[in-house]
Amino acid sequence: MALMVSEATLKSLHPLEVKTLLHYDGEAVFDAHCMQADLGLVLGQCNQALSWLESKGYLQESDRRTDVFYERTDLGARYTEQGTPVERMIRALQERGPMAMPDLADAAGLEKKDVGSAFGQLSRTGVLAMDEEKNVVLQDGEAEPDRVVRLLLDRSSESALAEAEMSAEEKSAIAGHAKKRGASAAMFKIVERENVRYRLSDSGLVVRTALQKAGLTGDEIGQLTPEMLRDGSWRGKTFREYGVNAPTSRLLPGRRNPYAEYLDTVKDKLVSLGFEEFDGPLVETEFWNSDALFMPQFHSARDIHDVYYVKNPTHARKIEEPYLSRVAAAHEDGGDTGSRGWGYGFDRDFTRRLILRSQGTVMSAKTLPRAKVPGKYFGILRCFRYDQVDATHLSDFYQTEGIVLGKDVNLRNLLGLLKMFAEELAGATEVRYVPGYFPFTEPSVEVHIKHPRLGWFELGGSGIFRPEVTRPMGIDVPVLAWGLGIDRMALMHLGLNDLRELFSSDIEHVRLRRRAG
Repeated sequence: MALMVSEATLKSLHPLEVKTLLHYDGEAVFDAHCMQADLGLVLGQCNQALSWLESKGYLQESDRRTDVFYERTDLGARYTEQGTPVERMIRALQERGPMAMPDLADAAGLEKKDVGSAFGQLSRTGVLAMDEEKNVVLQDGEAEPDRVVRLLLDRSSESALAEAEMSAEEKSAIAGHAKKRGASAAMFKIVERENVRYRLSDSGLVVRTALQKAGLTGDEIGQLTPEMLRDGSWRGKTFREYGVNAPTSRLLPGRRNPYAEYLDTVKDKLVSLGFEEFDGPLVETEFWNSDALFMPQFHSARDIHDVYYVKNPTHARKIEEPYLSRVAAAHEDGGDTGSRGWGYGFDRDFTRRLILRSQGTVMSAKTLPRAKVPGKYFGILRCFRYDQVDATHLSDFYQTEGIVLGKDVNLRNLLGLLKMFAEELAGATEVRYVPGYFPFTEPSVEVHIKHPRLGWFELGGSGIFRPEVTRPMGIDVPVLAWGLGIDRMALMHLGLNDLRELFSSDIEHVRLRRRAG
């Protein structure tokens, strides 16, 4: 406590810091919410003051905890009013009796994929079943499988649900309906709130005493306004000193963004290997984004591709023939692909629905009709999906997508390409291949690389296109396909630890990264 505090140090403190230091003594434990009540500040001001004081060593952490809450999403609010898919399906079957899956979707006002997911859930518990005529039958009319979910939806209409206050039954019921990433496709969004409480450190107590002796209050005026000059309210006030000796801003030459430069390097590499580049619009139809890739319209596998729908217009005018009819046949009974298909009635209206491109593979599908055999094609494509943004996920991102067509191409060729991407373009030293599943490739392979800080993560997926994808487009030779997260490749190449750094608006940070690269 015998340490001296210079006058310059005291004058450099922001009024928010001064008020905080003066209000709390060495015994007080406080957080941002306490400061709101004690000092009359808004939450943003409290967080600023805490951040500044902690960085200067005037605060020390007392304790922290992470609380989990469940917030009702827009989808959850709609289900609260209209009923959950389970409730609506049971109600429709009670009113109209057994019916085929597509008819049940229409009667319940649901999309086919939602009916498929709900039927799987209810059939496992014996509430629904499929009879010999492939009709959905209600076996237990008294069942209320969504009773607890309904109670949670109603309770969450007022405020978020605290996990600490939920029963074991409620935790079990909400687990299948809550997500962190892609929460718009779930009834509830998982929110983790970290609460940190502080107390003044020894150096903070020294500064507090110095502030009291200097007579500073935190109410000193930092800006002289025209209004103050007009009404004379500036008289008798204490002003904060201006830093007239502060250095001027630097004049710096422009430099290329390191990520943009990296993308050009990837393009140059692929072109030098004989690949032709393709590109296409950001707005696509469900047909090219999913149907042409043999993703069934009703299947829950589409849930992994949570997409942004276009509000106006909602549908394209038409899908080009003969591809529409060929793809529809492949879904319904396999067509001429040698497959049995998915065995459902292909919805030709749904397939025209407009969305933002959710995966780069859409351009591989659109390239097949005009592709040369043999041929090699690639693209660096911007894609959009609902996702919780973190160090390895973004809601809009770039993929490098490509296909190789030829009579003799095989899985060994594909693994060689993946190895090149991982080692030469991402700079990874540890690479592994993991079996995967994609509706449009067989076999399917995921490539994983090890980041020095983030550990192992998936770089992307790949495989050999199924005949249900290639033959409707007029291709009868094997087609290797891959879709890799080029943003993640750049993490390794540029030595970053967070995808958000690639798109930082902090020019100084970008400049330093460019110099380091």
